[in-house]
Amino acid sequence: MRTIVKGLSGFMFAVLVSSGAWAADAYVLDPVHSSIGFSVRHMMVAKVNGVFKDYQGNIAFSATDLANSTFDFVIKAASIDTRNEARDAHLRSPDFFDAAAFSDIVFRTKKVVAAGTGVYNVTGDLTMKGVTKEIVIPVTVLGPVFNPMAKVDGLGVETNFTLNRQDYGVKWNKSLDNGGVVVGDNVEVAVSLEVHKK
Repeated sequence: MRTIVKGLSGFMFAVLVSSGAWAADAYVLDPVHSSIGFSVRHMMVAKVNGVFKDYQGNIAFSATDLANSTFDFVIKAASIDTRNEARDAHLRSPDFFDAAAFSDIVFRTKKVVAAGTGVYNVTGDLTMKGVTKEIVIPVTVLGPVFNPMAKVDGLGVETNFTLNRQDYGVKWNKSLDNGGVVVGDNVEVAVSLEVHKK
């Protein structure tokens, strides 16, 4: 199954225009060098790793114009892939993401604040399974560097943060006979992107 990274959606266009984000440099994702992944505890001892293969996004960024910088995404919940078809089908079901009823996981930027050299705290609304919560994620921006293949400047955009899936109604679990549960509540999210200036 190949990664699908689509262009700017209508809603993303409206968000960026209404926020004036065109004042910052606009970037597009390089799908070959980008990934959105996660890991969660299984049986209290191991970790299951997975990715989402279908997502849209747009980066508008300027270190000197953070008010008009954005890191926005729409992830298709049904594109979850943990390399196990039965588990992935369960994750798409109402027990977890309910991808048929809530197809999109959406992050919309509200504020970007510098937090160190190349590091920014990005405040935004994360919507998953119909629940919206404001979160702050640490984003590291690397570059710019000139990409000789694409012949444009590029950036690296990375973030790692932890979510409690229970906060978003992703609640299924089962108790173990000797204590503990099958699936951990804390989900570690890892995003690594390469983006090219439009």
